[in-house]
Amino acid sequence: MLQTLTIAVPMAGLGTRMRPHTYSKPKPLIALAGRTVLDYVIDQFSSLPDTFKVEYVFIVGPTQKEQVEEHMHEHHPEKKIQYVIQEKMRGQSDALYLAREYLHGPMLMAFSDTLVETDLSVLNSLDLDGMAWVRTVPDPRRFGVAQLDKKGFITRLIEKPKDKSNNLVVVGFYYFRQAEDLMSAIAEQMERKVMLKDEFFLADAVNILLERGAKMRTQEVKAWMDAGMPDTLLETNRYLLENGRDNGAEAMKRLPGVAIIPPVFISPKAKITASVIGPHVSIGEDCSLNKVVISNSILEEGAQVENMILSGSHLGRDVNVHGQTTHLNMGDQSWSVS
Repeated sequence: MLQTLTIAVPMAGLGTRMRPHTYSKPKPLIALAGRTVLDYVIDQFSSLPDTFKVEYVFIVGPTQKEQVEEHMHEHHPEKKIQYVIQEKMRGQSDALYLAREYLHGPMLMAFSDTLVETDLSVLNSLDLDGMAWVRTVPDPRRFGVAQLDKKGFITRLIEKPKDKSNNLVVVGFYYFRQAEDLMSAIAEQMERKVMLKDEFFLADAVNILLERGAKMRTQEVKAWMDAGMPDTLLETNRYLLENGRDNGAEAMKRLPGVAIIPPVFISPKAKITASVIGPHVSIGEDCSLNKVVISNSILEEGAQVENMILSGSHLGRDVNVHGQTTHLNMGDQSWSVS
């Protein structure tokens, strides 16, 4: 009999760092390398062993459910998903606690604006209370790190360490053998009012689990990508295009007269004439480009661009721009003529 594994994805944040794009859509539905951030979040779990029956819990904001549910129905109809509404943004622990009726037995927790590459087959024989995925970085001081004992067990998670001596950064991807234990720790966290800036952070709940004697280890990820800020979204777009999402060779065959510099992703439904595309460009469905030179940019579906040189730009859905501007960050249905 298959064991049910629940994957919880908190995504109810307001996405203020990704405005103006998040005024009209949830942050996980922002375009990225020919798909959406949410599609790549789902891809993270493709290496799960087939001994698990996978179910999802998405914790969404009051205005997000309709768009996220519509996207999942269209692109991932086979997935079983429960939706929980987080009315007030009170942090990660609060989001998970709101979903506690769906969280039983083994669970994974992943943030909706970070992506990792890791082999989850390790869960097939894992005899631990939990695991935190980590990445070594040169300067860990703006992140949270895992403190380990001599046997490699986690003793504590430390937010924003003061020095660089421990560079084992926790990437926001966790496994818990018993979700009920985590829920109990969160309840205690709330009772203690362990919070920062009126939010309950998951690291504090994990520390309560560790105080209770939970045995947790770390697992290093192969790659860690941030899709939560404009600059890092473009970095993640570049990484994905360089690692499997490039369709530049195919695009060259169907777009005569267009100079393409891989890696790029160009939707087969995009119309492009007299342009230079790439490198590191993602162009969505129904985009129209004429006399455009563009690099290191993301154009979401329906964007129309003419007579422009663009670099380091992100244009939302149905944006319409003409002129000579070289750097733009415009939300859905915006327009500009110069």
